[in-house]
Amino acid sequence: MTFLQLSDSLVPGQLRSVTLVGESAIPRYWANVWLIMSMGHLAESTQTGKLRYIEDLYQHADRILGPNGLDDALAGVDDGALTDVLESWFVSIRNRPRATRADELRWHAGLGFVTDVVTWLFKSRIPDDRLRDIEARLHRLSTLYSQLHVRKNSQVETIRSLPASVVEALYDLLDPESSRNRFKHAKTRWRIYIAFVLMLHQGLRRGELLLLTADCVKSGFDKKRQTPRYWLNVQENEYEDGDADEPIDLRYSKPSIKTVHSVRQIPVSGLTAQLVQTYVENYRGRPSHPFLLTSYLGNPLATESLTKAFREVSNALPEPVRRELIDRCGKDSVMPHDLRHTSAVVRLHQLLDNGDPMDEALQKMRTFFGWSKKSVMPSRYARAVFEDRLADVWNDSFDDRVALLRAIPKGL
Repeated sequence: MTFLQLSDSLVPGQLRSVTLVGESAIPRYWANVWLIMSMGHLAESTQTGKLRYIEDLYQHADRILGPNGLDDALAGVDDGALTDVLESWFVSIRNRPRATRADELRWHAGLGFVTDVVTWLFKSRIPDDRLRDIEARLHRLSTLYSQLHVRKNSQVETIRSLPASVVEALYDLLDPESSRNRFKHAKTRWRIYIAFVLMLHQGLRRGELLLLTADCVKSGFDKKRQTPRYWLNVQENEYEDGDADEPIDLRYSKPSIKTVHSVRQIPVSGLTAQLVQTYVENYRGRPSHPFLLTSYLGNPLATESLTKAFREVSNALPEPVRRELIDRCGKDSVMPHDLRHTSAVVRLHQLLDNGDPMDEALQKMRTFFGWSKKSVMPSRYARAVFEDRLADVWNDSFDDRVALLRAIPKGL
């Protein structure tokens, strides 16, 4: 049992994605139907995570019912077999030595999968004389199992922005002209620096960053203010043709837009726009793909490479700075998503300082960071913003950094 990434030119563009297969490499039928019907709007990384949970359920069912037993039970709406599988699977998860949040998510993903498929089937083809009985059993199972929890989550996850000392150290360590920059080649220095600036200043997720194209920063003229304006489009790769013979993006872990709300247009400062242009014209090279960030070999930058780069930078943090990172954030290294957290806290801090009421400020945050109307993320950042330790990093303007100015080559 394993995952396959369907990316061959023989596969239609709309079907190029992750898929589950069994022992004989035959697709897990209902898992792939569920993927298309219920998860087509989600990012590929989210789809992959849920499919890993569903594969765990399939493997358990294979041991209970035999090969392909779960697909057979679902196709026949065999509520007895499905009950046995779900109950024993829940017990096996619950009895693991260390139950985690992932185990809770695994359970509810499997339960949702079975419930969705059975609901489709009995609504589409079950005779009326069986419909009421199966509907009652499904309701009972759904009601019963939805009450079950792998563990009680008593901890409240706290959003923690990076301490000011860590942000300052990162600026110094990643400045392409800094003597403390650990990367040897200018192309590498600029690539990681641009990634750092866009994630910190624009609050981009890692997947959003890796989807940006070389012409991602747009420009126009603001007639009202009589000044140039710049913006950034966060979207799926506009150059990827689903019907093309050869896919453009061949990365194993393909970056993707998280949700429909993540597609957005956000303002960019003139300084950041100039930095991106400097990178494109002088350090990106002339690769055969449209993506902004390229590896040393000219391929689209991989997710794993970006994470590895920040791990290397974290190892170079001065010991007092590392100690503060551990004390305040409970970790000894900086991950790309920490920059988004920090960006959100600083942005909200600025909006409140500028006189925006909290409700209005949070609404602006939803638009800028790509959160849905129902997302609880803005309110979690509202708690974090009152930790005022970041105020001395940017003073009055988030983008007017001396480090940025130093990084621009002379004469530009």
